[in-house]
Amino acid sequence: MNLSKYILFTAFFICLGCKKTTETTTVKVKNSIEYANGLEIHNYDGFTVMKITKPWPDATKTYTYICAKSNENLPDSLYKYTFIQIPVSNLVATSTTHIPSLVALNETDKLIGFPHLEYISSEIVRKSIDLGHVKELSDNESLNFEKTIDLQPQVIIGLSMDSETSKFNQFEKAGIPVIYNADWVETSPLGKAEWIKFFGVLFNKQEQATDYFNSIVKEYEKAKKQVENVQYRPSVLSGSVFQDVWYMPQGGSWMAQFINDAGGNYLWSDTQGTGSLSLSFETVFEKAMDADFWIGPGEFNSFDQMLAANKHYGQFKAFQQKQVYSYSMKKGATGGLIFYEEASNRPDLVLKDLISIFHPNALPDYQPTFIEPLK
Repeated sequence: MNLSKYILFTAFFICLGCKKTTETTTVKVKNSIEYANGLEIHNYDGFTVMKITKPWPDATKTYTYICAKSNENLPDSLYKYTFIQIPVSNLVATSTTHIPSLVALNETDKLIGFPHLEYISSEIVRKSIDLGHVKELSDNESLNFEKTIDLQPQVIIGLSMDSETSKFNQFEKAGIPVIYNADWVETSPLGKAEWIKFFGVLFNKQEQATDYFNSIVKEYEKAKKQVENVQYRPSVLSGSVFQDVWYMPQGGSWMAQFINDAGGNYLWSDTQGTGSLSLSFETVFEKAMDADFWIGPGEFNSFDQMLAANKHYGQFKAFQQKQVYSYSMKKGATGGLIFYEEASNRPDLVLKDLISIFHPNALPDYQPTFIEPLK
């Protein structure tokens, strides 16, 4: 997903001086977040302040949550913020990227509702679904209000693509807090993964969440170092055509950073932005016809599927030499893509997958987790 967040914290910290003079508030950790740009966690004696500073792209609004076992004896200045009693006893999630954190923290039993259950791939959560412990809450693109209210979740973990939050405001009016999780807005591999600390706060398992994340950082940096000084950096193409437009990651995007860290030369790494490029087929072909590798060609699972969709794909060198790799091969029991659910929480494994493709000698005998060659 900076100087601004430290300025915001300073103003907030000064405000704490307005509390009752009989209380003493001690800062334990100024901000325990290192990589994520949209999340801040400030621990004090007796409570934690969690701030979502970038709930969606280009957001100007922030959200602050006060998390504690009790709201008694909190500084007066904090009562204007949403209070969350922790550990959270149950919740409704709205994105499959939330699921791996529940699994890692052994809190899957707290999940009681989700929209579009078929997208969830986690085996342990699917068992809960089959037993009826997790309810289907979909209502087209939103949570069904009546079904969700009937469940009476302690909190809803929300996701909003923009400032239009009316679909969640109705739940807040009904007394159910909505906590915005913006892991998807982060653009760095480790920044996304650090959002497990968000759930660490909610379940009062900050130490466990931090240990889990630190182990991922260690593995990521170890793998990255193995190809840091490689002389050969193969050229890499990504994306595919949809309705006559070729969409591919911009140079500052999540996948572009993975390719770079894995010792690859992403051909559009010099472009600005963290989203997607929209290009013509001719523009892409001119620049990438001789690319060594093609990573993430949409949701195709085979070369035949690609040719059926666009016969011109066969003109690329990477296609001809069978160097096309997809993250759409592995699916859960009900068809959900495992990459979409788990990859953001395990960037170390995504990185190793790519290294094994670009520089197989660096990781001998490695078996890919997410990214595999097309059939």
